Amino acid sequence: MNFKTCCHLVVWAWLSGFIGMFIIIITISNLQFCGSDVVDHFFCDLEPILHLSPSDTSLVEMEVLVYAMVMGLLPFLLIILSYVVIFCTIFRIPSNIGRYKAFSTCSSHLASVCTYFGTILILYLLPSRQRSLEINKILSLCYTVLTPLLNPIIYSLRNQEIRACLESVIYFIFPGSNKQCTKTQ
Repeated sequence: MNFKTCCHLVVWAWLSGFIGMFIIIITISNLQFCGSDVVDHFFCDLEPILHLSPSDTSLVEMEVLVYAMVMGLLPFLLIILSYVVIFCTIFRIPSNIGRYKAFSTCSSHLASVCTYFGTILILYLLPSRQRSLEINKILSLCYTVLTPLLNPIIYSLRNQEIRACLESVIYFIFPGSNKQCTKTQ
């Protein structure tokens, strides 16, 4: 990829995110807000703000749905499509060891992507009126805390030394297990 293509990708990613959210923010600023000003969430998310407004929020919800489909569902489907192509290629690898290594590398990334996109798509694509704010908090916690927390763990478990250390910790906690501990130098 050359520098010009890289710049185009960065500029379009920033512009599409900014313009899409700017339209939603303009629509939200036209809503009426009276009464409580306490946001029932651990960060200022869209759904708790919409719950504060007695106005009709259907236009904002429709904009968010369209935005989430374009900026969330479309990239997720493209990633899944690329993994289908990758898996088809992996199945053509003649050796079992080669297939295992390729699946090992891809599966960790796919697990991380599915955790992140899955919670975001559930949160922003499914109708929000059917979920409580408590469920929204849990889903938000998944994509803001759980995914970044799991990423190092998922990617580290591919390292043999870390895996051996984890096995020794498990053996220490559960000494009666049949799993023999491997020591690394």
